Amino acid sequence: MTDTSSSLLGKAAKATPAPIASRIRGISDRSMAWLFITPAIALLLAINIFPLIWAIYLSFTNFRANRPNAPIEGVGLSNYSRVLNDPNIWQAMQTTAHFVFWTILLQTLIGFSLAYLIDRKFRGHAFWTTVILVPMMLSPAVVGNFWRFLYQPQIGLFNYIVSFITGIPPSSFEMLGSVPLSPWAIIIVDTWMWTPYVMLICLAGLRSIPDYIYEAAEVDRASLWRQFWSITLPMALPFIMLAVLFRGIENFKMFDMVTLLTGGGPGSTTEVASITLKREAFESWRTGRASAFAIILFVAVFGLANIYVKALNKVKQR
Repeated sequence: MTDTSSSLLGKAAKATPAPIASRIRGISDRSMAWLFITPAIALLLAINIFPLIWAIYLSFTNFRANRPNAPIEGVGLSNYSRVLNDPNIWQAMQTTAHFVFWTILLQTLIGFSLAYLIDRKFRGHAFWTTVILVPMMLSPAVVGNFWRFLYQPQIGLFNYIVSFITGIPPSSFEMLGSVPLSPWAIIIVDTWMWTPYVMLICLAGLRSIPDYIYEAAEVDRASLWRQFWSITLPMALPFIMLAVLFRGIENFKMFDMVTLLTGGGPGSTTEVASITLKREAFESWRTGRASAFAIILFVAVFGLANIYVKALNKVKQR
């Protein structure tokens, strides 16, 4: 510390009133920590907790956002009953489950395979790691518009690649306008964009495995296949499960990519739960019912995540 800084601190200490100075000296480290983090906690509670409480309240009412001056009446569990008995909402949940399952499966398999290859530290692995991470760095708006262009049946590159591999005419199918193909078009885009994220987490798990374990396995003449199944996969499993947890929660909330690519169409083929929730709240203006649907989604995701975390903790303790 310089003489100038010392003199400034000394002047500041002398300028502090004696009662305040004595109080500051009497504050413990724990109290000082709470003094600094309390504003941040208050802000987080205001941003996260208050909207949740307000949504819970609205879910028991007939409130409509387009009629703010209309009297608000309590309807009990009526909104929850209508949501749980609506076949369109159950269809949206099935569509969401379809997206979540296939995106997680593909991202986990491809992401772990890429992480395993990069962990070999071949020549130029740093360059290829950077290249693989590029999709994750892009904005969803950029990715959505980019892939809409690639999926164009007349000029899109995707159809020509499929035609080159299979011999099918490129204009004979349309990824975004076809009922059986449109869900897979979104799965391909989400997998392309977020596989690098899974790869990073898996790579961190692989890099955390000590080298002496592999050296001991080589002394015991264990094959590479045996080392993979007995050392690599079990020790990297908690990281793989963590990646699955993060991507599962995010894909359950999938909204932007579906909106940019198909808007929920054709028909309602790709209408996931988040799009159904948006239409209930901001197109049909059934705010109370939309709030009930949001609470049901929150409870479902929270409950499944809690069960999954318990399983993850058991794997980590092995």
